[in-house]
Amino acid sequence: VASHSLAAQSAAAVLREGGNAIEAMVSAAATIAVVYPHMTGIGGDAFWLISLPGEKPVAIDACGPAAAAASIGYYRAQGLTSIPPRGAMAANTVAGTIAGWDCALGISRTRCGGRLPLARLLADSICYAERGVPVTLSQELNTRGKRAELEGVAGFADRFMPEGQAPLRGALFAQKKLGATMQQLAQAGLDDFYHGDLARSIAKDLAAAGSPLVLA
Repeated sequence: VASHSLAAQSAAAVLREGGNAIEAMVSAAATIAVVYPHMTGIGGDAFWLISLPGEKPVAIDACGPAAAAASIGYYRAQGLTSIPPRGAMAANTVAGTIAGWDCALGISRTRCGGRLPLARLLADSICYAERGVPVTLSQELNTRGKRAELEGVAGFADRFMPEGQAPLRGALFAQKKLGATMQQLAQAGLDDFYHGDLARSIAKDLAAAGSPLVLA
């Protein structure tokens, strides 16, 4: 079950190839981040509940820590009395989603016989990001509805509003940079998001935007 049929199909394909439910879920999560980008993505957090037959359920709280600099004093020094809901000052925690995938796949390998390579689990997401998928009505309506408050956020228009407009339902929507990110994860491993080339790239972009979150 997923909020987009392509994500559900990614999971079903993994199961048909002998993968387990955890591997299927990672594949679905990767695909949903591409095909339903207005509602979920790899820049947020993830929470898992894994029920293993005959065992106590396993919970994964993949919620990243706050930036060391993001103290009450930091925001007051910026002339703020609360954390803004949008923009660089709101980007103040480490995205935990990818670490959640990594933790879940560790359980998959050690306790559920997981054997499918990461490159296979991310293959659909890479394909859809590079080649594009039809925009859903939900994405069109949400982009239009949130445009006024998000258009000025660095990077938003470039990614979500090709040619300066909210994409229309049915239009082909590609995200080549996201595809390159997924490809890097497939090749270098999920930890690259936190300690490798991707981590350094993310930290550079955060610094340019003025976020309190830094590489360390």
